[in-house]
Amino acid sequence: MALFAYCIMPNHIHLLFRDDNENPSGLIRDFKGFTSKKMIVSILEHPQESRREWMLWIFKRAGEKNSNKKEYQFWQQNKQPIELWSTHVIKEKFDYIHNNPVIAGLVIEPWEWKHRSARNYAELDAVIPIDNIGFLG
Repeated sequence: MALFAYCIMPNHIHLLFRDDNENPSGLIRDFKGFTSKKMIVSILEHPQESRREWMLWIFKRAGEKNSNKKEYQFWQQNKQPIELWSTHVIKEKFDYIHNNPVIAGLVIEPWEWKHRSARNYAELDAVIPIDNIGFLG
């Protein structure tokens, strides 16, 4: 995966990426499977988390409604990748991702939100390294 932009919000995530294997649906499936297992284990192993019981109840309830899940469902299943064809649309999505916490009223400036790639492009400490998209940075 080449990752060009990301924003991790309190209840969702945005990614602008390219799958070098040309199978973005498979990449997202594997990403969701890996991260959901890690998140559930992390929640289970940290009893001091004040929302622990509530989160596990929500994930268990969602899993019970889905015949593909054994116990917990962390991610929604209905999200699919959107192929971006033009530079204009890529820039539009890039700006949307970086402005998401600003629009949500969580920060004033895009680079203030710690968990997004606007910090990478502002050359500040970043949580996740990104690849150079070329025409945007």
